[in-house]
Amino acid sequence: MTQGTAASQSDCFYVLLMAGGRGERFWPLSRRDTPKHLLPLWNGRSLLQLAVERVAPVVPRERILVITTVGQAPKVRRQLGDLPAGNVIVEPVGRDTCAAVTLGAALVGARCPDAVMAMLPADHIIHDVQAFGTVLRDALLLAAREPVIVTLGIPPTEPATGYGYIRVGEPRTSGPADLPGGTRFYNAEAFVEKPSLDRAREYLQSGRYRWNAGMFIWSYATLLEGLREHQPRMHEAALRWAETARTRPSRLRAVLAHEYPELPRISIDYALMEKARNVVVADATFDWDDVGSWTALARHLPAGENGNVFEAEAVAVDSSGNLVYDARSRGTRTPVALVGMQDTVVVLTRDAVLLVHKSQAQKVRELVRKLEEDPRYRKLL
Repeated sequence: MTQGTAASQSDCFYVLLMAGGRGERFWPLSRRDTPKHLLPLWNGRSLLQLAVERVAPVVPRERILVITTVGQAPKVRRQLGDLPAGNVIVEPVGRDTCAAVTLGAALVGARCPDAVMAMLPADHIIHDVQAFGTVLRDALLLAAREPVIVTLGIPPTEPATGYGYIRVGEPRTSGPADLPGGTRFYNAEAFVEKPSLDRAREYLQSGRYRWNAGMFIWSYATLLEGLREHQPRMHEAALRWAETARTRPSRLRAVLAHEYPELPRISIDYALMEKARNVVVADATFDWDDVGSWTALARHLPAGENGNVFEAEAVAVDSSGNLVYDARSRGTRTPVALVGMQDTVVVLTRDAVLLVHKSQAQKVRELVRKLEEDPRYRKLL
């Protein structure tokens, strides 16, 4: 099957969910083996479970794969018991996203050399599942028909400094006009690092920039060509792993254990996306949040009086905009009392308490690294 026969390729559409991470930004609730995508924060459902449910209308569950770490794999399998066991891919060690993409693509390519796949983070919140499915389906169809790399760009709603951006050119006037969802596509002009506040305001006003959400769609053939040109070592690894998975699957674990730790640590953005000249941006028509901090989480939980969000036994006087989250079992919870507190996050677990002002919530990662330096506190990570 060739690039131009997209209509018959939908039975080779795959989704790979990236479910790794170190569990830093939601400490003390998140830990190394339980990062945020595994936390049951939404009516007992985790972000990983919600991600699978979100893509299942587009790609059947037997073609949804999850790439995770050794420590997280048992919990991933428990949470996703309805996925085939072989669809949970375990990295021998962490080597950043380019290695994970290469591994996932190789295993998909071993199943179907004509595959078209979406690489999606497992830890985002998207409420408008129908709109997301429409854009994802159109992106898969476009990547099946043309040798392009598609990324889903989020139209910015504020001058955010915590995201990378993509500058887009004019809307594409060539290519298929019969994509069912009517998604708008643009040629990507440049990937831009996280900006200053003034620069982010310029990006917002120009209308020519999108947030880079790290959601990529490509055919196996297109990805291989991109790796061949820009990351030849990864390209060679992908070919070896795909061949091993196809002809000697029992040998794959040993091959990965030997080769994977020797791969360079590099993100797929630096390794490929910023170098490729065939990147297309699909305009996201859905809401999106990467839930990068406790402050972001508060936006998705019901607020009460004075904007306080209490997932706890809590009482407040002259306090507003606070988040109190008690992760201890209900039988051991004690009341949390706030007086004169504004925009503060309080998180309680059985072995730790976090207090942080919302304006400093991104520094929880720095706190985790400081705890890591002290032998007394490493057990908390």
